[in-house]
Amino acid sequence: MIDPVLASRLQFALTTAVHILFPAISMGLAPFLVYFTWKSIRSDDPIYTRHQRFWTKIFAITFVCGTVTGIVLEFEFGTNFATFSTAVGELFGGPLATEGMMAFFLESTFLGVFVFGRERVSDRLYMLSAVLVALGSWLSAVWILIANSWMQTPRGYEMVEEGGMEVVHLTDPIAAYANPRFVWMFVHMQTAAVISVALLLAGLAAYHVLRDRDPEFWTLALKVGVVALLITAPLQAIQGDAYARHVHETQPQKFAAMEAIYETDSGVVEALVAVPTDLEGFTDPRTTDLFIIGIPGGASFLASGGDPTAEIQGLNEFEGMPPVAYVFWSFRLMIALGFWFIALGLWAGYRWSQGRLTTDRRLLYALVLSAGGGLFATELGWIVTEVGRQPWLFDGPSGSLRTAEGVTTSLTGGEATLTLAGFVLGYSALLVVYVTVVRWMIRNGPPSAADVGMAEEVTSDA
Repeated sequence: MIDPVLASRLQFALTTAVHILFPAISMGLAPFLVYFTWKSIRSDDPIYTRHQRFWTKIFAITFVCGTVTGIVLEFEFGTNFATFSTAVGELFGGPLATEGMMAFFLESTFLGVFVFGRERVSDRLYMLSAVLVALGSWLSAVWILIANSWMQTPRGYEMVEEGGMEVVHLTDPIAAYANPRFVWMFVHMQTAAVISVALLLAGLAAYHVLRDRDPEFWTLALKVGVVALLITAPLQAIQGDAYARHVHETQPQKFAAMEAIYETDSGVVEALVAVPTDLEGFTDPRTTDLFIIGIPGGASFLASGGDPTAEIQGLNEFEGMPPVAYVFWSFRLMIALGFWFIALGLWAGYRWSQGRLTTDRRLLYALVLSAGGGLFATELGWIVTEVGRQPWLFDGPSGSLRTAEGVTTSLTGGEATLTLAGFVLGYSALLVVYVTVVRWMIRNGPPSAADVGMAEEVTSDA
């Protein structure tokens, strides 16, 4: 049997990695739904109505899967991390309850209007329902990231003894909930979600354009995806650069892991290309032992915001150490994908200006191959964020808790292994069902203009 601590960590990593895909798609798709709905109502053009109805169906099934997998995560706090739940219950209860009462009910209620009410409500109420569905999906991220950002940069609390254990007592709600990390995480996550969906739209559209299926519909999807990518990909790079400086200021241990710096040094090189010279270099990367093509002083420049000779604390100066390889390679691959998305957007924009957006087959194949790249980059970013703070669940000025100490004390290795196996099977089945259904919807394509016109005719007659 697997050790209960390891099994619990693997289970939470698995369930979170699957869950994050669904909110990323629904949050990223939300602004596109608002746009298509607004254009459909304003222009009365069937092409926008077809888009609105097609993507709404995908949003709805994604919302259901996100809700199911999200609820499971909250149960896991009680089953696998009961000690952590007891320790932070006073602080976590507010954001998580508010997320359920405010964001979930707002999104689910108006999603019902949005999916089933087109022929039953006015244009204004229908447009309002689109906006409120989008607002609800983004508000969910607000409350979840308030809780998660506190784990990165905990503030506004003190540790007190209750029932023989140290628990978090909330002393300053504003400092706790408006902690330094929240805005950085929220902007980064929402931008990543929009990039992910922009790439999905452009990639799926490119696939259908290559096969000359419903060219009018998919060409519009391609153009909308490219415009969104051109706006968000550079924004993410700029915000990510500033975000990294914030990480260095508030979590120097995580920043050192991102750069695989073990000894404190100044003028540290930024490794653009890092190649391990042996297997140990891959599993335990140390920038001094890798073949590197990089920018001299680049990491110091990045950390300090302009000083290439600035000093960076090494990992050996901290108590405990995260799994450096996961953080170092995930960070590098995420950055590489981010620059690829910028290049892809500029390439597509350039071909568009030449009138060759739908005829450059190399570009279209590149878009098809990059369709899932945004979601993959989001997973990598999650690894950097969550694995990089290990071995701590939270580590702040008023107290800390190690991950191993947060696991349920009564949990046995057999119980943890059994539930881990169950979640592997269950989540694999859920992903298969989701992908199969969405693939079926995409292969069958959007409703035809005749279908849209028929529905409107029935409504008019009624």
